[in-house]
Amino acid sequence: MTPAQALKEIQELTSKINYHNDLYYQKNTTEISDQEFDLLLKKLEHLEKEFPELKQPDSPSQRVGGTITKEFANVYHKYPMLSLGNTYSQEELEDWDARVAKGLEGDAYEYFCELKFDGVSMSLTYENGLLVRGVTRGDGVRGDDVTNNIRTIRSIPLKVKGTNAPASFEVRGEVFLPKDVFLQLNKEREDIGEERYANARNTASGTVKMQDSTEVARRKLDCYAYSLLGEDVADTHEESIQKLEAWGFNVSPTYRKCKNIQEVIKYITEWDTKRQDLPLETDGVVIKVNSLEQQERLGFTAKSPRWAIAYKYKAQSISTRLNGVTYQVGRTGAVTPVAELEPVFLAGTTVKRASLHNANQIAQLDLRIGDYVFVEKGGEIIPKVTGVDLEKRKEDVQPIQYIANCPVCNTPLIRFEGEAAFYCPNITGCAPQIRGRVEHFIQRKAMDIDSLGEQTIKQLYELGLVKSPADLYSLTREDVLRLEGFKDKSAKNLLDGISKSKETPFESVLFAIGIRYVGKTVAEKLARYFKSIDKIAEASLEDLLKAPEVGEKIAQSVYQFFRNEDSQLEISRLKAAGLQFESTAKEPEKLSDVLGNKSFVISGVFERYEREQLQEIIVQNGGRVVSSVSGKLDYLLAGDNMGPSKREKAEKLGVKIISEQDFEKLLTGHTL
Repeated sequence: MTPAQALKEIQELTSKINYHNDLYYQKNTTEISDQEFDLLLKKLEHLEKEFPELKQPDSPSQRVGGTITKEFANVYHKYPMLSLGNTYSQEELEDWDARVAKGLEGDAYEYFCELKFDGVSMSLTYENGLLVRGVTRGDGVRGDDVTNNIRTIRSIPLKVKGTNAPASFEVRGEVFLPKDVFLQLNKEREDIGEERYANARNTASGTVKMQDSTEVARRKLDCYAYSLLGEDVADTHEESIQKLEAWGFNVSPTYRKCKNIQEVIKYITEWDTKRQDLPLETDGVVIKVNSLEQQERLGFTAKSPRWAIAYKYKAQSISTRLNGVTYQVGRTGAVTPVAELEPVFLAGTTVKRASLHNANQIAQLDLRIGDYVFVEKGGEIIPKVTGVDLEKRKEDVQPIQYIANCPVCNTPLIRFEGEAAFYCPNITGCAPQIRGRVEHFIQRKAMDIDSLGEQTIKQLYELGLVKSPADLYSLTREDVLRLEGFKDKSAKNLLDGISKSKETPFESVLFAIGIRYVGKTVAEKLARYFKSIDKIAEASLEDLLKAPEVGEKIAQSVYQFFRNEDSQLEISRLKAAGLQFESTAKEPEKLSDVLGNKSFVISGVFERYEREQLQEIIVQNGGRVVSSVSGKLDYLLAGDNMGPSKREKAEKLGVKIISEQDFEKLLTGHTL
């Protein structure tokens, strides 16, 4: 393919991807499947890799991330990001309206109302139609430059639509984690034995500051634009919102222009219940004077604008009777207490159950069966018990005694040091753990056996056909036909799906086998670092700690997993079934022999590289990466916070310790 042909195809692919992206995020519709969309994106990435000089600054390929940012630069805001004054009552709102009227000296005015979304404020700067910078609010005067991460958010235009945008302007928006994405994220964390995230807002805030933009892309953040700033961009806030919509920004359609404060109050009342149906959390309404000229006349106090205010909804909490506590057992054996409540209508839904998290919370709240408890939805989405209505407590109620044995298999529960949860250790004999491991194994991010489901797995277990993932590969047509609702065609589809899963790459297989704390990303890092299941199984704790993304907790979990007889047997059976247990990732292409077969140990954190990148660069340039310091080692490549034992050993053996800058000199042919 010639560069001219490649350019034409890149432009066509970019146009198609942007079209489908716009359909999905702006018009809430789709014309192609996720898989078809991903194939278009992969084709574009391949062409850009082959012809890097043709990659455009607004290429959709930037949505998938890939950039590592060690430190986020501080950037001063051109327009300060001031906080708004808050009010919780209609009276205070009317008082504010009176101050606006007085400030405008009797001139007519109107308001513009927008829902206040519970996310992370972001400043987006555009020059010549292209996104050039994304900066967090910070202290309002300066924030962190998180541009690489912001580019991964598909609802934020990399290039604005049309040709009528000014040469330079700024957009303010709220970055958020949609409710369904947050729920899925917590489900995945529970699935690998990690603590759930507390709320969507804090999780979004942490995500925009992640070092690896690829991981940010996986989180599927979204953004609503709510403000336009620049020289002579509009006369009213309403006009600026209309321009943002025309330029391709994602603006929540929930806004409304109001003639007076009475219409504002009507809007607030209306959305108090309707907001529960939105895809994200809201905590109030922002009211702004619509005229930008009038905004300028009203000006600012030291902390906030006089022309805008936030009405905050009170957290919806209700008192209801605690009828009992039940206990759920997850895939990892973690036992979670659940409050069984007298049904009550809260935040748009009828609530019958609420999370109690763990035994510590039950003790802290001093809960008793028969108590009237306060239940909130709030930013956690899942209802939670927040306190006890002591005025309604009866004298005969007894404190809750946390169970000592598994509610399913009656095995005595255990509690690991430093953890709040209790666990059932009966890994091979506790039904929810067994079914949970199979459900984890077949999920889309793991073996992707979509012809299987929770109810089918339950039937297979109850019939004694499947007690572990490896049993799936022994199923026969006769076995499947015993399942309720299965005929010849559906049985064939199920068996074909199981057989096809044998082609699943090792990275996904490693995630599928369900090692505690090993999520999708860590599984990929381990697979690419060690290359095979056997090398992971043989690795020492020290070896495991050298792998990317692996800390003490994960290393201990992986190490213990491969020394468990049941785990060894399961891996052996899966190998016999024909699953992939070696990474097919290609070795780095050789670029030079400048490192002359010299050996390197890499330790610590580096300013410009991830350890994986350094390993690849060393191999590409004729060097070798080894795992331990010895007298035969040529260089210890030392970053920040490297292990003191490695440095001491290197110094004792006379091994040369080099910095990141020294390493770059070696790559240019210099000797040290």
